[in-house]
Amino acid sequence: MPLKMIQVKLVKSPIGYEKRQRATLRALGLRKLHQTVEKQDTPAIRGMITAVSHLVVVETNEEIQ
Repeated sequence: MPLKMIQVKLVKSPIGYEKRQRATLRALGLRKLHQTVEKQDTPAIRGMITAVSHLVVVETNEEIQ
């Protein structure tokens, strides 16, 4: 069974938000605006995305194909 992947794109600048939210974006691998990273769809990654949901856009594997 292949791993389910999701794409996360940074669409809003983290400037002016809490340091913890900026650190979460860095942990996801997002450093520049409009940068996209592909991550495994795990509960830990989903929790990180939820914490910064106002700054990112998520596409699941079904939407990508």
